[in-house]
Amino acid sequence: MEHVAIAIKDAVTKLTANERFPKQRPVMKGRRVIVLAAVAAWLGMVSSAPAQQQPDRLNVVLILVDDLGWTDFACYGSDLHETPNIDKLARDGVKFTQAYSSCTVCSPTRASLLTGKYPARLHVTDWIPGQMPANPKMLVPDWTKYLPLEETTLADVFRSNGYATVSLGKWHLGGPEYYPEKHGFDGNIGGTHLPQPPVGYFAPWKIDTLSEGKPGDYLTDRLGDEAVRYLQDHKDRPFFLYFPHYGVHTPIQGRADLVEKYNKKLRPGLEHHNPAYAAMVESVDETVGRVRKTLADLGIADRTIVVVASDNGGRVPTTSNKPLRAGKGSCYEGGVRVPLIISWPGVTKPGGVCDAPVITADLYPTLLQATGLKDAPEHRPDGVSLVPLLRRTGDLKRDALFWHYPHHQHYQQGGTMPYSAVREGDLKLIEQLDDGRLELYNLCDDPGEQHDLAAEKPDVARRLRDRLQAWREEGGAQMPTPNPNYDPAKPQHIPRPKKAEAEK
Repeated sequence: MEHVAIAIKDAVTKLTANERFPKQRPVMKGRRVIVLAAVAAWLGMVSSAPAQQQPDRLNVVLILVDDLGWTDFACYGSDLHETPNIDKLARDGVKFTQAYSSCTVCSPTRASLLTGKYPARLHVTDWIPGQMPANPKMLVPDWTKYLPLEETTLADVFRSNGYATVSLGKWHLGGPEYYPEKHGFDGNIGGTHLPQPPVGYFAPWKIDTLSEGKPGDYLTDRLGDEAVRYLQDHKDRPFFLYFPHYGVHTPIQGRADLVEKYNKKLRPGLEHHNPAYAAMVESVDETVGRVRKTLADLGIADRTIVVVASDNGGRVPTTSNKPLRAGKGSCYEGGVRVPLIISWPGVTKPGGVCDAPVITADLYPTLLQATGLKDAPEHRPDGVSLVPLLRRTGDLKRDALFWHYPHHQHYQQGGTMPYSAVREGDLKLIEQLDDGRLELYNLCDDPGEQHDLAAEKPDVARRLRDRLQAWREEGGAQMPTPNPNYDPAKPQHIPRPKKAEAEK
């Protein structure tokens, strides 16, 4: 069977990862024997299990939008952007109002989505390769600038169970030795080590893993073409289509027809007022519509789960996350609260709205439970399955979410110094790691985080800080350390030239 051969190949790849790439963390002694035994046992289970009717198995399309803000879809309150296809997806499924990204920047969230683990546990805690300020008060730890090959990913599990798997779009989790094909994906269309298109959104875009387009072709449209083609080619086999868009990351470049459309829609008083950015959002929306139409035309829409999410909050001032505070790169809600829509035909109730706090890492166990697949025996995700919420059969057995960012993000408006945070119920505690300062907010009463309660409720702040510290210790979180060469008479950050800032 094809998936048996794939499973053996994946096991060998994981086993030999450290021999081929010695800079990785060492594999535990005896791992080779353990994995080979697990493969043998798994093969035995496969041979004795009744054959599944593959056409009846659920497919998964996971669409990740880059830098998309909490209010950037019309169904989340945008007063300018038109997103009819995503709005329809929300009407057909469940819209989460308090969904969070696992990090305030992109690479850690992507690693968390694929593994179900917190970035702190993975030690993938900043956008790759990150950047230090000129005169930092705190030095960042020696963090991991790739997704380690020994980590089990969603694609690993899907592929070992006979699914076709592809990563289509932005990767940004390491160079060629860590590309999608090394992490359980059959193919990689358009993914590289880069955080954005190397030239821009109009061809020639010069992406090594994507055949060149005709001059003027728009990258988001092209990725939509590739998604449609992939679905058509794999309609007779269960598939996992991971579709991480480059849009709506900078550079802000929309199609001329859509930019003109939104220029005509501008009026005073709008929270969203960037025509080129609005055009980029609509182009992403068009790809969602094309994917769903293709699924329907192929007769497989009723057995395909579709997820749309964002990797971090919207970039300010490119967009607005109001009423949330700040945006991408920030410890506040605008940096980590994001849209999340899940449509599971026959399960999710049309027009469903869920207010439970959830996080990117939850998608890993959710998609495995929804498709009836078992995780690798040694894998321990931090996320919890959202299936009880999707089925409306119960609540989550969890009362807190955590973040850890031992880095500096100073080039985004409202950026942050090294911090950790915990949300417990409606309370959110932020610990600033450069000076130990605590901030406490009640997100139910104060979603914009304007009223710091730390001084009014010191006992609550200390209790949450202790819980945060215990979580860091359990997960092996890396901490920043004081810089012996820090000069308090000088600024920590040297402003980036305007041209460079516009391109970031």
